[in-house]
Amino acid sequence: MEIPKRYDPTQSEGRWYAHWMDRGYFRSTPDDREPYTVVIPPPNVTGVLHMGHMLNNTIQDVLVRRARMQGRNACWVPGTDHASIATEAKVVRLLAEDGIRKSAIGREKFMEHAWAWKEKYGGVILEQLKKLGASCDWERTRFTMEPDMSDAVIDVFIDLHEKGLVYRGQRMVNWDPQALTAVSDEEVIHKEVNSKLYHVRYKIEGAAEEWITIATTRPETILGDTAVAVHPEDERYAHLRGRHVLVPLIDRRVPVIFDDYVDREFGTGALKVTPAHDSNDWEIGQRHKLEVVDTLNPDGTMSEAARLYVGEDRFVVRRKIAKELEEKGYLVRTEDIVNKVGTSERTGAVIEPRLSLQWFVKMAELAKPALQVVVDGEVKLHPQKFVNTYRHWMENVRDWCISRQLWWGQRIPAWYNDAGDAAVCRTEAEAVAQFQAAGQRTTGIRQDEDVVDTWFSSWLWPISVFNGFKDPDNADIRYYYPTNDLVTAPEILFFWVARMIMAGLEYRDAVPFRNVYLTGIVRDKQGRKMSKSLGNSPDPLDLIAKYGADGVRVGMLFSSPAGNDLLFDESLCEQGRNFSNKIWNAFRLVKGWEVVDGEQPASNAAAIAWMRSRVERTTVELDGLYDQFRISEVLMTTYKLIWDDLCSWYLEAIKPAYVDGASRPIDRTTHDATIALFEEVLKLLHPFMPFQSEEIWHHLRERKEGEDLIVSEWPKGGAGDPDLDHEMQHAFDLVTAMRNLRNERGISPKEAVALQVIGQPPLRAAVSDLACKLANLDAIGTIERAGEGTITFLVGTTTYAVDLGGRLDAEVEAKKAREELDYLRGFLISVERKLSNERFMSGAPPQVVENERKKKADTEAKIKALEARIGQLAG
Repeated sequence: MEIPKRYDPTQSEGRWYAHWMDRGYFRSTPDDREPYTVVIPPPNVTGVLHMGHMLNNTIQDVLVRRARMQGRNACWVPGTDHASIATEAKVVRLLAEDGIRKSAIGREKFMEHAWAWKEKYGGVILEQLKKLGASCDWERTRFTMEPDMSDAVIDVFIDLHEKGLVYRGQRMVNWDPQALTAVSDEEVIHKEVNSKLYHVRYKIEGAAEEWITIATTRPETILGDTAVAVHPEDERYAHLRGRHVLVPLIDRRVPVIFDDYVDREFGTGALKVTPAHDSNDWEIGQRHKLEVVDTLNPDGTMSEAARLYVGEDRFVVRRKIAKELEEKGYLVRTEDIVNKVGTSERTGAVIEPRLSLQWFVKMAELAKPALQVVVDGEVKLHPQKFVNTYRHWMENVRDWCISRQLWWGQRIPAWYNDAGDAAVCRTEAEAVAQFQAAGQRTTGIRQDEDVVDTWFSSWLWPISVFNGFKDPDNADIRYYYPTNDLVTAPEILFFWVARMIMAGLEYRDAVPFRNVYLTGIVRDKQGRKMSKSLGNSPDPLDLIAKYGADGVRVGMLFSSPAGNDLLFDESLCEQGRNFSNKIWNAFRLVKGWEVVDGEQPASNAAAIAWMRSRVERTTVELDGLYDQFRISEVLMTTYKLIWDDLCSWYLEAIKPAYVDGASRPIDRTTHDATIALFEEVLKLLHPFMPFQSEEIWHHLRERKEGEDLIVSEWPKGGAGDPDLDHEMQHAFDLVTAMRNLRNERGISPKEAVALQVIGQPPLRAAVSDLACKLANLDAIGTIERAGEGTITFLVGTTTYAVDLGGRLDAEVEAKKAREELDYLRGFLISVERKLSNERFMSGAPPQVVENERKKKADTEAKIKALEARIGQLAG
């Protein structure tokens, strides 16, 4: 098979992906192997691949591919989320382009349009993930509005209602005036904006010229004020007990109330109370039984209850009312401030706190066990720093508003009669039966118009993808649940992760996963979050076309430690492609050698033994890093094994000599061992660079049907040969020192140099021969002391000497030696200081203490050798 000069991803990626699919390698069914299960965080069905998806799904694929090679039954379940708000907004826009209003066609017709859009455009992102190399079991692809999954949502709603955990009530919610729906706290993005703080005075009733001043950023809500609150211990206002004030512009008579919530040190210590438009004011209003005046319509315009500016937009009114307050003497002053304003994650509209009749889930009871399993380590968060964040959220959990004023989604299974009574059940017939049993009216029955929050379906995801609600004892749910690892973003730790844990404990009495790997946010090199509006988010498919999927995968993971943001620069992908080229060139080098049956040089045998040891010991290190979910470090360790150990040292050590411009042949024993070592390294590389590693795997030797890298056995780690590793490292350090010496002294790399070791030789013969080959040395001899005209240098604690003849300047050499000696003496002092520190000695791990002692001994040996050298040069 002819080997191309360059690796071309466009020629191999599609071919190998199709091959893996045809062979069914991604397919998983229950068997007697240990399962390894991952469920994809379902992307919105409206979505297209972005850099966050690239990072998240690359990490998932790395974990899944390794598990598959470990012989585990790897099952990665893909799917999409129906994304109520985003999808409905998209369909509404498309209809509007044709002059069709959602309200004009009704619910049934709108749903037909929505499903048609989903079938035509939904799920594009899953096809894009295939370009990345995602090895999902595509036959298991799920969608959160499939009939079975929707049935599960309805069943859970009814079950929680029967348990008293789902209820309907009037509460303050986050209202999106653009989407015309309530949104959860987690769907509100708080942004810092430039605002104005308006200081407004209210007339004390019955007093000639007594006023009380409050401050607000939302003067339009003054029209809904039903009290002014002050602190009970604020002596400035003690005389106002039982008194009333008049609301500016409308002269509504409202009480002065005394409440501990008020911060008497802030501003004037007086607070306007608008129960209909602020969550804290609502709670104050409940305590004091205040009137609720709702001055805003659902679309953000002023309502009839406002009495002024009816039908006008809230922000237009803000400007107008400020002007009117000033003209009529109520506005004391205005100041410019920076404050945080809540905006809708989906539409960007400024959120209005709004009193609304909604459905809620009581969270306190569900949160307690879900907190405990994380605290106890039954579910591990990686990195662990997020445990405290999780604890804070769970200990301060609020009831979850789950109703949304939309049509696209699972419709709430609640029915009402014309008296306003409610029945929670699946069908109208069941509702009639419930009303009859309760002695209530059965006329005018209608179903709730709202749907449940999208997260109310996705919190069931790890169970519902295996049909665990439809058939709680089916083979899939018994085998695959609990899943193993979840890879997701920290910003949905409470949004989704915590709720899945709650659902898993409630409905399976088991956690849904054992590990949660929390990625960082992908940012540009300036630290800005990537977004279309900033124009700083590259198209992942364009990157794949330019650098290959493997280059992009590696580039993404070069700098993405768990839980920390990734500062993405396209040069990272270029670095990934360069790594790909390095591997390809190394492979072509090996396959280009002429192989003969002949005696193996001892130095080659030593190099092979060393490289085997490196692979064994590195595999142990990698397995440990995988267990700790330090995926970037896994990649970097693999990168160094290939770039440094395999390419820079091993292949150079065994490479046949060039004679008269042509490579000499290599012995078959060395060549066969090199192919085997290359195969082991490719196995370690495969999770990160699946396409190129598979391509090279099939070029290395003829393969039988089914002998594919993707299902090859993961290497077994071992202790290796630490003594040989130490010797070889010494040899490599010696080669590096000799190369530096040549550069400093102007000695040609082609000029063979005689090297002497002073004292006992540290290298066995085979390793010494290898060092001579790499450093172009005649030999390494032994002497008792350096002669005149020689230069010495240290490798570790061993002194080597090179005879430079007349090229040695003793004065210059002595100066260099004295400078190094001064440095080493200072270094020794710092080490001795540490070793004499009782706190360090008692608290540091034994290995750390031992390392410091070794540093001390090595430094003392180097100082002794340098002192001797300086004395010799002076003599």
